[in-house]
Amino acid sequence: HHPRATESATKYFLTQATASALLLFSAAMNAWMTGEWTIMNMNSYTPTTILTIALAIKLGIAPFHLWLPDVMQGLDMMTCLILSTWQKLAPMALLILTSHQLNTNLLTLMALASAITGGWGALNQTQMRKIMAYSSIAHLGWMTLVISFAPGLALLNLMIYLLMTSSMFMMLMTLNATNMNKLSISWLKTPTLAASMMAGLLSLGGLPPLS
Repeated sequence: HHPRATESATKYFLTQATASALLLFSAAMNAWMTGEWTIMNMNSYTPTTILTIALAIKLGIAPFHLWLPDVMQGLDMMTCLILSTWQKLAPMALLILTSHQLNTNLLTLMALASAITGGWGALNQTQMRKIMAYSSIAHLGWMTLVISFAPGLALLNLMIYLLMTSSMFMMLMTLNATNMNKLSISWLKTPTLAASMMAGLLSLGGLPPLS
């Protein structure tokens, strides 16, 4: 319905197609080296590195994160909700399944870069969708860091992230707030929802005793 949405769709398609091609390439390379098509026991360095990069692109983990804020800014809130929650499930499932054999050093580096980029990138933003995109990058960074050592803990983190992000987007949709200005006057209209949103934001930030 809008050129900006078309641009977002094109960017999303190109990045996901590239990541999928890399994923298939790593599986094919592994099959060529080992003689079997399963990706559950990759022994070679190159296929595992390519697989790690492909999943990082799909999830929007730094330094492959640049598409995510741009794409989310061009979409409506409902689509943003789907993109930041439902669309994370398949790549995260693959990441958890193959976590025992992925390149740990590369994962750790990308995780730290994501945590720094997510926190830093959101500082000078006024658009709520971009802030939520950077929040997604930071949270995925922490999940990626944990995943090599404790996949179960990463899964718990993912569940909490999905719950918190869904509730945040639903509150933003109810308030029809797309930027900071609209959000700052929302307490005049619905003080209860504004208070709930504050608790939700603090929970996303990981402030005790919240989730």
